[in-house]
Amino acid sequence: MSTPDDSSLQQNLTSLETQLQGLESPEGELHLKFQLPSGTGFVLPAFGIREVMQQSPDRITPIPNVSPLLLGTINLRGQVIWVADLGQFLGDSAPLRTDRAEIPVIAIEDQDMLLGLAVEEMQGMQWLSVETLQIQLSDLSDVMAPFVQGIWADGDDASKSWHLLDHVAILRSARWAT
Repeated sequence: MSTPDDSSLQQNLTSLETQLQGLESPEGELHLKFQLPSGTGFVLPAFGIREVMQQSPDRITPIPNVSPLLLGTINLRGQVIWVADLGQFLGDSAPLRTDRAEIPVIAIEDQDMLLGLAVEEMQGMQWLSVETLQIQLSDLSDVMAPFVQGIWADGDDASKSWHLLDHVAILRSARWAT
């Protein structure tokens, strides 16, 4: 015998099932979208990202006699990590604006290596399918090409594309020593 509570519960369950059927299951892998100062769009796979933060420029401690690609260091919950200007690292022509209240920083990691990448603007998370990745990389500069695995065309904006970065190649690059 059903009670009024059972009937109400059944209605709620039916309503929830209807709502869930309308949701699409994501295809592909989750990526973080962001832009460099020039407006060029990039994505990083979520599995290579440790944290995304907004960092005040005065909390980035400059270190003398290091690569000009490095802005300095920050303290991330007791761990000191380097912060790099990703645009300069990839040969972007426009400089990163540091005269603002906060700079978006993406902390990437692989095994025991951790690095903060300062970017111009975060664009959110998106599921991207490997099947739609274009491997045609002939238009990339020699500086950028070793770090880009492919390009996605933006489904909402035909003039926009997103370059898939290889976070491990960035972390292990010999360019940090120069």
